[in-house]
Amino acid sequence: MKTFIVVSDTHGNRAALDKLDPLFAENDYIIHLGDTSGDGAAIARRYPDKTYLLNGNCDIMRCGESETIIDAEGVKIFACHGDRYGVKHTYERIADKARQEGCAAALFGHTHRACEEEMYGVKLFNPGTLSRYSHKSYLYLVVSDGRVTGKIVDADGLIQ
Repeated sequence: MKTFIVVSDTHGNRAALDKLDPLFAENDYIIHLGDTSGDGAAIARRYPDKTYLLNGNCDIMRCGESETIIDAEGVKIFACHGDRYGVKHTYERIADKARQEGCAAALFGHTHRACEEEMYGVKLFNPGTLSRYSHKSYLYLVVSDGRVTGKIVDADGLIQ
């Protein structure tokens, strides 16, 4: 079993990431899906061996890849910011990309709206945002026995 904490669209809210630090420490992987404004680099410095940083459309200082495929216990997960796949309008393109790559799940941000859906046999997850001016949430993801399971976690009471 592998566990992930997935965040996106922090837009410089380093305090939010600091409050999640105990979760970052106890989980196997951390994924930041972009629009970090540099705050994602702080996670990567603390947890370099288990952090994936992806670039978002607002990331002037590119800190990672635009997209990646993560293999966890033989289960492939596609991860990107989502802007290049038009996720504000439809999930079809990102679901199709993940399916073509043989991925069981696709992770994306960009919309600032958390979601969990399934399309073309691919589980789609958006953790929402941790920015200062929005409803805050993140994704807890588990890969076990060849399956991907996710839970959107409401963080408004935890993070300002």
